[in-house]
Amino acid sequence: MNRRDFVAASAALAGAGNLAAARLPIRKGVYVEMLPKGSWEERFRLARAVGFEDVELATTPDMKEAEAAKKAAEATGIRIHSVMNQAHWKFPLSSPDPAVVAQSIQGMETSLRNAKFWGADTVLLVPAVVSKEVGYKDAWDRSVQAVRKLLPLAEKLKVVIGIENVWNKFLLSPIEFASYVDQFKSPWVKAYFDVGNIVLYGFPQDWIRTLGKRIVKLHFKDFSLRRDPAIKKSVADFCALREGDVDWKAVHQALAGIGFQGTATVELPGGDEAYLREVSKRVDLILEGA
Repeated sequence: MNRRDFVAASAALAGAGNLAAARLPIRKGVYVEMLPKGSWEERFRLARAVGFEDVELATTPDMKEAEAAKKAAEATGIRIHSVMNQAHWKFPLSSPDPAVVAQSIQGMETSLRNAKFWGADTVLLVPAVVSKEVGYKDAWDRSVQAVRKLLPLAEKLKVVIGIENVWNKFLLSPIEFASYVDQFKSPWVKAYFDVGNIVLYGFPQDWIRTLGKRIVKLHFKDFSLRRDPAIKKSVADFCALREGDVDWKAVHQALAGIGFQGTATVELPGGDEAYLREVSKRVDLILEGA
């Protein structure tokens, strides 16, 4: 290698290193239930003051509340980016009872309409729950059938149905998750990936690389698998960001690798302004690859 080639190679390596460490072009979001009680405007102003750009709201059938939230978002300059559907646990789409499924679909329809009204582009959906009464295949088939029924409305409203991974004994590998999303062959069904939820049985960075462009939104949580010497057993639980077993540098690299540019929403216990500022700073560190 001559001197010119050596200098060029060194510059390329340095550029690659800087790229890997660059701040991710991801917007910072907060789930509304983390914010202290108060008026919509008070809560949104606090979210903005501590560094969040976006907020995720829960479904509401109350149009007065929906209108108040929209006006507050406009007044404070915060964006309502997604809606967390509230019907899927109590009324799962995988239920063998048609009446329960109908209630779940109605809840999702309300969520989709909320999203359109607020200017959000995604609704979070837990698609199915596997249980003693509901087998895996039934959960898959019933939820797929129900999501297909929701697709025309999602397409009409231009709102994505974001399938989330949770502890529902369903979609237990990234390959399966990807296949579930792909079968709809629709831009209106994507993955809402929760980083912390995966740690108990997988590696977030692996899931991110496998899901790739299917990911529309992120939830940021951390999870600890520490061993408690007092009881000589592993203690698995959620914990503060950057204090658990998530390899955040690996997550940063994986997100950079797939070119993710959406919103990452923190979904943690709530707290006061000082607490929220600390959470916001920790998100900054994650996005910076620190």
